[in-house]
Amino acid sequence: MSKHQPEGDSQKAVALHWDGRNAPRITAAGSGLTADEIIRIAMEHGVPLQSDPILVEALAQIPIGDEIPEELYIAVAEILAFIFMLEGIDPRAG
Repeated sequence: MSKHQPEGDSQKAVALHWDGRNAPRITAAGSGLTADEIIRIAMEHGVPLQSDPILVEALAQIPIGDEIPEELYIAVAEILAFIFMLEGIDPRAG
């Protein structure tokens, strides 16, 4: 999950899902009240949040349901690695 709130703009949020095999997919995106709801649901379910204004702007351009493009693999992989470390998850453990 990535979120971002620029000065003077409404908050934006993008949710990702990764199945461990294919590239992560955009599962939700929006701004304002939609972003608030995405973040509320994530927090309610214990989904870690990451704030990266540049990445959320890039991810917000991708249609919901689509995989992230190769150009964003490294940025998203860094976020996933950080979340895995926080959660004590070993993605190789199947």
